[in-house]
Amino acid sequence: MAKRPCKRHGREYPCTCAMGNLYRFVEPVVLLLLKKKGKSYGYDLSIDLQTYALTDAEIERAALYRVLRQLEVNGNVTSEWDVKEGGPARRVYKLTAKGKAHLDEWATVLDHVSASMSRFVRAVRTMRDPNSAKPIRRRGRSI
Repeated sequence: MAKRPCKRHGREYPCTCAMGNLYRFVEPVVLLLLKKKGKSYGYDLSIDLQTYALTDAEIERAALYRVLRQLEVNGNVTSEWDVKEGGPARRVYKLTAKGKAHLDEWATVLDHVSASMSRFVRAVRTMRDPNSAKPIRRRGRSI
């Protein structure tokens, strides 16, 4: 969560500027998975990450663990070591009330981003040369 208002948007929060680096949108997906699962191990989260990924970019495990550490530093998740099961100890993560609120903020931000992207795509499509090549298809959609 932002520590100060965005310089571009002032008190209009949350905005993408205030949410930090949006590269690959890992943070909102991790928050969503933790809310859905209740609590989870990093490895377990990594298995489901691509299912809910918001971009086509692959999300590496290192990025996942960096996000989990930052979420914990910011008070959005807690973690503890699970040493009860056989095998090595594993860190189990759980969403906090602050993390649930942060997920709601992400939903607002992504709603704004989605509307902006839709406007952009519509603008590009209205300017498309009818003689140009067919649109590229990704994930079953034309772009």
